[in-house]
Amino acid sequence: MITLSNLAIQFGKRVLFSDVNMKFTAGNCYGIIGANGAGKSTLIRILSGELDPTRGSIQIGPGERLSVLKQDHFEFDELTVIDTVMMGYEELWKVKEEKDAIYLKEDFSDADGIRASELEEKFAEMNGWNAESDAAALLSGLGIKEALHYQLMKELSGNEKVKILLARALFGNPDNLLLDEPTNDLDLETVMWLENYLANYENTVLVVSHDRHFLDAVSTNTVDIDYGKIKQFAGNYTFWYESSQLALRQQQNQNKKAEEKRKELEEFIRRFSANVAKSKQATSRRKMLDKLNVDEIQPSTRRYPGIIFTPEREPGNMVLEISGLSKTAEDGTVLFNDVNFNVEKNDKVVFVSRDPRAMTAFFEIINGKDTNFKGSFNWGQTITTAYLPLDNSAFFDNNLNLLDWLAQYTNDTLESNLRSYLGKMLFSGEEVYKKSNILSGGEKMRCMIARMMLENANLMILDSPTNHLDLESIQAFNNTLINFKGNILMASHDREFIQTVCNRIIELTPNGIIDKQMDYDDYLTSEDIKAIQEKMYK
Repeated sequence: MITLSNLAIQFGKRVLFSDVNMKFTAGNCYGIIGANGAGKSTLIRILSGELDPTRGSIQIGPGERLSVLKQDHFEFDELTVIDTVMMGYEELWKVKEEKDAIYLKEDFSDADGIRASELEEKFAEMNGWNAESDAAALLSGLGIKEALHYQLMKELSGNEKVKILLARALFGNPDNLLLDEPTNDLDLETVMWLENYLANYENTVLVVSHDRHFLDAVSTNTVDIDYGKIKQFAGNYTFWYESSQLALRQQQNQNKKAEEKRKELEEFIRRFSANVAKSKQATSRRKMLDKLNVDEIQPSTRRYPGIIFTPEREPGNMVLEISGLSKTAEDGTVLFNDVNFNVEKNDKVVFVSRDPRAMTAFFEIINGKDTNFKGSFNWGQTITTAYLPLDNSAFFDNNLNLLDWLAQYTNDTLESNLRSYLGKMLFSGEEVYKKSNILSGGEKMRCMIARMMLENANLMILDSPTNHLDLESIQAFNNTLINFKGNILMASHDREFIQTVCNRIIELTPNGIIDKQMDYDDYLTSEDIKAIQEKMYK
């Protein structure tokens, strides 16, 4: 259990949050949400002891252990993988080190024998004799093969290190677990493993993530950091979002009576609770809404960007033909080979692959950015495209302010028109005079979306569209694409985005494609699909 009492943090005159009084208890997973810069990661740093609060105190239950996901991929380079994981349980590791050092003594005394006996007892109490096998089981669950367990960390790839640091945080079943963006750089299979692991975790978990599907799968409560305050709500992210939007609509509807509003909220809770009970990840502790009070549901003060795509014309029946398309990476890896398919009217396609370079290469080819490939592609005459590339750095390699930057992409350069589009993407007032080359990753993405809105295209090509965006922008983008009246070709690591937007899945492999019209969650768990994948990637 973690208890916050009158907690506050400020940097200079800027107050991130204050007067926070809250408890985080065992058996619950708290999803921490808030706009970029609201203080999510700062809260984790305070709870971990890395940063001192300006005021207030933090108490952890007596005798309880706290574990934090480390983000420094080079901190443990000189250690073996298995030792890196076991060192996550600091007290156990200290006991092991002292015990081993005593046994290595040449002049072993009676006092050493007594101390060794004490350490052995303590080591056994902490389940130390199973520590190595437990660490190995965690690593294997996260996809780190046994052959790598005794290699040095510096010999492993960045993606492998991410998994090992996650295993380190989870090792020893800590009483309190702090995870800041744990799904970053994880493949979908590992994310699913982590979802199942945390859904059945019996201790206290606090997690910061921009992955809505992950938050929904693991969270029993939502902690919202907004306008200098921290509030806690029962339910996962989707419940928080939908209930706050309902409350906001009710607030705006002045004619609706209080009793009607209450009944509407109660019906919403009832329906949502029923859906949770039926969910694939339902567990005993997922009955999180049973104790919910209608009065806890409040409108959010969040600002959501106004993302609106309006195609100038409807796409025709012929959208895109792909014939014999093949691409090899610079290192000789075959990304995809002899790819043949047609995109039909109303198709919203997600492209997937075990090698993420495949999707980017495919998008660069069909956008005319890469001419080094085999095969051909042909666009329909009615199709107009808007492309959101994975790497947008070239667009911001200038010193233009945002008004002039956006003016490059439209014939209507009236300031009022440009301000309208920038305003929809939450750039208002003097912010439109910001220089484009100093923008954050999220701000650049919002500018790129504004650029796409100007194009009025009927086909969207989106390479990892949620990168760098906060949850509010992701939610607004998602809602828009669900209702988009054209075609979408997309690659994304956001499962909720894919699940709610796409109706077709095309997997690019070195030996052709897997092409299915089916539910994405079912695609990920289908044994038939797994069998096909094993053949295609040989």
